[in-house]
Amino acid sequence: MTFSICVHETYETPDGETHDRFGVAVTTRLPGVGTLCPFASENGAIATQSLVNVDLGRRGIEYVDDGLAVDDALEALLNADDGAPQRQLHGVDADATFTFSGEECRGWYGHLEGDHYTVAGNLLTGESVLEETASTYEATAVHETTDDTTGSPREGNGADPLAERLIDALAAGHLEGGDKREELPIQSAAVVVETTETHDVTPSYNDLRVDATESPIAQLRETYALAVQGYEDTLARYAEAYEEDSLDEAAN
Repeated sequence: MTFSICVHETYETPDGETHDRFGVAVTTRLPGVGTLCPFASENGAIATQSLVNVDLGRRGIEYVDDGLAVDDALEALLNADDGAPQRQLHGVDADATFTFSGEECRGWYGHLEGDHYTVAGNLLTGESVLEETASTYEATAVHETTDDTTGSPREGNGADPLAERLIDALAAGHLEGGDKREELPIQSAAVVVETTETHDVTPSYNDLRVDATESPIAQLRETYALAVQGYEDTLARYAEAYEEDSLDEAAN
């Protein structure tokens, strides 16, 4: 099942600090993909799909967090997995990318690697699904740039939030044909973003899932917009409480 994208970006904040962010976005013609495929931390992003082995994603991120390079981590896990010919696995860390598509995956299947990103899919209408996903992300990708946006609503110059741009990339692949199994109308989608930058209130729009719908990308985009609105409302009402770590500072 599925197509997905994993990315790594670096950026500098106005105070001169350099940060990394990692993201995964995925969609499929099955329910609940967000519980199975995407894994991310402040050190990497991984997607596991086709005949899913959740341990490949979960343990892969653990290995990357422990300092192992993503390609070494995922290669080692695949070498120990008897079901590897039926798996797809890809991901990024701060320095490397990794892609794998087992020879028993269902067509069309394949993967792409770009500058700080990977894309993979199976049971697709064709290779152009991945090409459109990749090119849409590439058009807005940022790396080693200064992001001086602050606050919420965001002010200043900088790229749109990574979660939003990953949803756009999924939308492009979906429009190109996406998962070919039209007999399966109930679909799902998810996006996860992690960053080394800290926030008084963790952005809720960086970890979103739509678990069962006939319009996964549209629903994920709507969920994202509502999550941004909710995040801004939360900051407006409870910013002082979070800064002071005390409900005594919360607005009534």
